[in-house]
Amino acid sequence: MDRRVLGLAGEHLAGRELERRGLRVVARNVRTRYGEIDLVARERGGYAFVEVKTRRAGSFVAAAEAVDRRKARRLTLLAESWLAQRGERGAPWRILVAALTVSPRGTTVELLPLEAV
Repeated sequence: MDRRVLGLAGEHLAGRELERRGLRVVARNVRTRYGEIDLVARERGGYAFVEVKTRRAGSFVAAAEAVDRRKARRLTLLAESWLAQRGERGAPWRILVAALTVSPRGTTVELLPLEAV
């Protein structure tokens, strides 16, 4: 499975996990001038902007470790830009990292607040 297919499958599974936890995916692969947001989900009273990282078990860098400080700043800009475009600057929001690990036994999905990464 190539990286693009792995990433798309990861985004699909992350979306299903978000919905299982009561969030509603309202946008996928949103492009802004600062880059792309993988998933935007609506949750009680606000939004969750989700960066999906999918890795194979045993990868050199674990999925949860793939978001560094620079990427975190860009995600913040992306979220603020998306909200501003929709006229919702004051809406509560947070950033989650959906860390997926694919192994022969299946795929695990962890939803981590950005602060925990």
